[in-house]
Amino acid sequence: MACKSDFLLLLFISLFSIKFVLCQKISNNLDQLDSNPSDCSNRRIHIRRLPSRFNLDLLSNCSEYPLYGDFCPYLPNHGLGQKTHIRSQSWYRTDPLMLELVFHRRMLEYPCLVSDPDAADAIYLPYYAAIDALRYLYGPDVNSSADHGLELYDFLQEDMPAVWNRFMGHDHFLVMARPSWDFSQPLTNDPPIWGTSFLELPEFFNVTALTVEARAWPWQEQAVPYTTSFHPPNLSLLEAWLQRVRRSKRNTLMLFVGGGGVSATPNIRRSIRDECDNSSSNVTTNNGFGFYGGYSKLCEIEDCSNGICEHDPIRFMRPMLQASFCLQPPGDTPTRRSTFDSILAGCIPVFFEEQSAKRQYGWHLPEDEYEEFSVLIPKEEVVFKGLKILDVLTSISRAKVRRMREKVMDLIPRIMYRKHGSSLGLRAKKDAFDIAVENTLLRIQSKVKEVSVQ
Repeated sequence: MACKSDFLLLLFISLFSIKFVLCQKISNNLDQLDSNPSDCSNRRIHIRRLPSRFNLDLLSNCSEYPLYGDFCPYLPNHGLGQKTHIRSQSWYRTDPLMLELVFHRRMLEYPCLVSDPDAADAIYLPYYAAIDALRYLYGPDVNSSADHGLELYDFLQEDMPAVWNRFMGHDHFLVMARPSWDFSQPLTNDPPIWGTSFLELPEFFNVTALTVEARAWPWQEQAVPYTTSFHPPNLSLLEAWLQRVRRSKRNTLMLFVGGGGVSATPNIRRSIRDECDNSSSNVTTNNGFGFYGGYSKLCEIEDCSNGICEHDPIRFMRPMLQASFCLQPPGDTPTRRSTFDSILAGCIPVFFEEQSAKRQYGWHLPEDEYEEFSVLIPKEEVVFKGLKILDVLTSISRAKVRRMREKVMDLIPRIMYRKHGSSLGLRAKKDAFDIAVENTLLRIQSKVKEVSVQ
């Protein structure tokens, strides 16, 4: 573990490189746009220049939230974090909170940036909302959480107000690397409870917010995938990983990676643990070929309580590569980063409520194709009616399991965030960032059209 001074040095280097890249990338992309403007029709984005207190300065406080933890180790490589090992080219210890930084860095490479906001089809606000929220959630401003976002709004009104007033914020978007519930505390709460009130502020009702989890009644937010630890820089490394996923021997029928389920209160995680504990760890038939298609284990649990797996992808990717089905029970909120880890490993996700994915990630996981790559088992049937998860999964034919796994593998490029500066070959495949930006532009185009005809 590097000492504090090492982290501060890395932080300084990271902040300097981001500022340098910002100037270079915007300049290069503007030159490219001027030379071939037809490629950017309805795709022009202006990155609003915000004071550094709204983004880069927030990173300098990375060790000042003892109740949350020190996120300084996850700042290197523009938010991808440190490499899992020194020779790693695609795998990093990525923290989900860094999505805002990762997205910002990728926006600097967007090919249709414009310097004139009046020429833009959308305005990107590089505000690190979730990082700024830490001071309200864990820091000294916890009793002022209803103020979260007001400083940003005041700046937008004072600095070039015509940019905002053109469409009253309908053409603006930002990224928020926490579930939307963390930003949805009612303004009337007194005293305040968990969360800030950013998404409850009328000032931001028109802004599109890309969050890792949207509410059941999304007003202004849209869910985008959590960051995984896989960020390939070129097409050959992606294809090498896909080959490894395809060749991996699946000797476990179902796997749960996570914590919880140890309380006496009935819940889906407790039901999973009970069923897994009661299943045989080594089930074989008399002919020696294995039970249910050659599985040596019916159920396995990789205990990740207290976040011990979060920055150690080797710990959970290996068992996911060896499992056919990965269970995705809701926890504090319906969604899980593990959903995208399992897809990355070619492990078929098993959901227990639609709000965990189907009602969330419509841009990246087509809603009408869920039966082709996932299984839905209502948690009420398991917890209160005794339905066995193993009975459901073992009833699926081996042929269908193979087809589902192939479909899961087709989704891998769509849910990963490739590394910034990646090769042209890899850029030809749309990743989670590309799909998010493309659909954000379509959403904003529709909203602006409605405003314009009113």
